[in-house]
Amino acid sequence: MLAAADIFAANKGTAMKRLLAAALLCASATLAQAQAQKSTLSIVKSRGELICGVSPGLAGFGLPDEKGEWHGLDVDLCRAISAAVFNDPKKVKFTPLSSKDRFTALQSGEVDLLSRTSTWTMARDTSLGLAFAGVNYYDGQAFLVQKKLGVDSALKLNGASICLQQGTTTELNVADYFRQNNIKYEPVTFDKGDEAIKAFESGRCDALTDDSSALYALKLKLVKPDDAIVLPELISKEPLGPVVRSADHDWFNLVKWVHFAMVNAEELGVTQANADQQLNSTNPEIRRLLGKDGKFGEAIGLTPDWAYRIVKQVGNYGEAFERSVGAGSVLKIARGKNDLWSKGGLQYAPPIR
Repeated sequence: MLAAADIFAANKGTAMKRLLAAALLCASATLAQAQAQKSTLSIVKSRGELICGVSPGLAGFGLPDEKGEWHGLDVDLCRAISAAVFNDPKKVKFTPLSSKDRFTALQSGEVDLLSRTSTWTMARDTSLGLAFAGVNYYDGQAFLVQKKLGVDSALKLNGASICLQQGTTTELNVADYFRQNNIKYEPVTFDKGDEAIKAFESGRCDALTDDSSALYALKLKLVKPDDAIVLPELISKEPLGPVVRSADHDWFNLVKWVHFAMVNAEELGVTQANADQQLNSTNPEIRRLLGKDGKFGEAIGLTPDWAYRIVKQVGNYGEAFERSVGAGSVLKIARGKNDLWSKGGLQYAPPIR
């Protein structure tokens, strides 16, 4: 039987261990909280480059050329952020991410943001700890078929096998569309777009479905691209845009306003070619945009000339659109819904004031 002194000593030792464990847990929690509170902007600045999650290779949005240089609408948004932060659009590391891995990579901190044809949905916006910072391309899901199939409408795809990517909104959209129209289909799923287009070309499926813009890009990879057509129906709304971690509201604001600056620049007629000349403009909106009046850059942790850097080094939204997916690109997609609101489109940016 233990003496009272022994019992006291044992209890004292146990108490000390519990106090030590509690102290360690508290210190660990404090460290985790401090790391969580460290802003993405400060991490990017200390690292000296932006890490941007992009498509593994989609013409018009994110694709490296033969020299390894990345090009595309989503790529230009990353370069615009780099220009605003570093006064250098090339301080970007592009990390190709599959549809399945993209959100996990952002959540884990592997990348600073996603600029990778990601559809803004309620579930993604509310359940992943992420936030969409705008829409840089308004899209819709469509179908690609071989002309020899003799199909001119998605409603004629009853019983067809459909190639599609896993981990995307396309799976649910296809299921909804075929159920709503009381027709049947057979899904053939793949992890990557390149795998799906190869399967389509080899005849493993009757149709390939994806965002309309992606289908125009994937069509170029066919040996005989003119033998295939994109059917006219759009079966969904696909607002595509950059994604950030929702815990860092300041970074969310920065990414959002970089896109808005590009849209406002187009609306105000400020281009790469005339940005220097526009520094002398008497238009108050242009002066605020280019940092001549006000301290709007400070509100997002940047210098007064943050938007001037973007337009001078990357261009306005219209310039990025035209060279990436528009008339100056291999895709030659019409502006359509992605035109400015003043020209019948949906691109509309809040004012800088």
